Amino acid sequence: MLASCCSGALLGLEVTPVAVEVDIAPGLPGLQMVGLGDAAVQESRERVRSALRNSGLKMPLTRVVVNLAPAHLRKEGPSFDLPIALGLLMASGQLPPQALAGVWSLGELGLDGSLRPVRGVLPVALAARAAGARALVVPDANGAEAALVDQLSVWPAACLVEALALLRGSSRPRVPLPLPAAVAVGNALDLADVRGQAHGRRALEIAAAGGHHLLLVGPPGSGKTMLARRLPALLPPLAREELLEITGIHSVAGLPAVGAAWIGERPFRSPHHGCTATALIGGGAIPRPGELVLAHRGVLFLDELAEFRREVLDQLRQPLEEGEVWISRARHRSRFPCRITLVAATNPCPCGWYGEPEASCSCGEGLRRRYWSRLSGPLLDRIDLQVAMRRLSGAELSAPFQRCGPLASSAAPVETTAAVAARVKAARRTMAARNPGGLANAELPAKELKRLLNIEAKALQLWEAAIGQRRLTARSAERLLRVAQTITDLDGGREIGMGAIGEALSYRSFDQVADR
Repeated sequence: MLASCCSGALLGLEVTPVAVEVDIAPGLPGLQMVGLGDAAVQESRERVRSALRNSGLKMPLTRVVVNLAPAHLRKEGPSFDLPIALGLLMASGQLPPQALAGVWSLGELGLDGSLRPVRGVLPVALAARAAGARALVVPDANGAEAALVDQLSVWPAACLVEALALLRGSSRPRVPLPLPAAVAVGNALDLADVRGQAHGRRALEIAAAGGHHLLLVGPPGSGKTMLARRLPALLPPLAREELLEITGIHSVAGLPAVGAAWIGERPFRSPHHGCTATALIGGGAIPRPGELVLAHRGVLFLDELAEFRREVLDQLRQPLEEGEVWISRARHRSRFPCRITLVAATNPCPCGWYGEPEASCSCGEGLRRRYWSRLSGPLLDRIDLQVAMRRLSGAELSAPFQRCGPLASSAAPVETTAAVAARVKAARRTMAARNPGGLANAELPAKELKRLLNIEAKALQLWEAAIGQRRLTARSAERLLRVAQTITDLDGGREIGMGAIGEALSYRSFDQVADR
């Protein structure tokens, strides 16, 4: 007898429908797996045998062939355990033939017949809905994640016996409990905690409003990491489509812990400077997302930027420009979205004190040049905001501890995250009203930027003069205009003035070796 059950195979972020075909024919007892499955798929033979026996079901004592079609596509992981078991039960007559019509399934089987969670359930649920499936059977721990997809019946099951009862119609599907939203860690970090660094705070606001990349250069303890970690709370809330997209990416990567929470805020990823190119960009025999992709729609923070290997950093060039990364293998190519806001922080030299009047630098000129040589010109060219941060004074450090006295009475109030986020939100509304796609200024195509740009004549002359004096490339000159437009939007202006161009120029501090 022949039976078929539907499932899906992950290839990057894409899901290909897979037909799990089971054929029972006369011959010596045995279960043969074909269809280009990896070791985990081949090992499902033993898991399925034990799960059927320990669930009180019969394993056919004859020759069984299981084919995962299409056969040319590589399959990995234990998610095919459940559809293989259901196909076996249908082929052996223990499940009605019509029970699996229009039903997709996936899940790992324990030896006792329990269903264990698998990764990538959300993309498979989206693919099942697109294919017109009437239901999706998943492990209980994956039910809430799959239920995020509208217009799809999700049947969570704790074990194989419960899945059979749902398919036979002898029990009604349970309603999956909604996933709790991820804890908004960034909301506990307020800009009011950052003392001084008015230039860095302003750059952070511009980065949040326009989606610009940001580089912070300063001595140890100047507040670079504090500023970077407060950026996600300044960004606008995520739309539902963006939430699904981000949650799907993390599901494919196996993050967060299954059933713990879904992605309810913009991601903030901070990889160590010793990470490899594969860990940062993504890769593998069957491509998996890296830190760059996991930060999609959020913030990628590269602390100690100059400590990263140059060959690792140079792989960021194209993704930063295009907002996506393609990982090519011999048999396929996988596309991963990575529209991020990059925030990088580094010291001005290995010891960290170069340029500080109150501290002496122990590095020679050659060591400083080798330190900065890891940051290529093309990479710096793609970073719109480059800010030199200074060492904080004793008065600025002691201000939070002043309860009384002249310092407490004369200290200016520090803006909170809520106040800055309100300006960012208003600027984003202005950008959305100006262009039909609602893109931030840093994301606008060059053709749209030229069409929408409104700049004063004197400001244009200043921009042209700056190109020659600063020896700016065509890319950095265009990005200068993008930053100036964001400054104008934050200030509520209608056209770019000389003040906006001048402020934007103040954020191009490290384009030239002489400036470093």
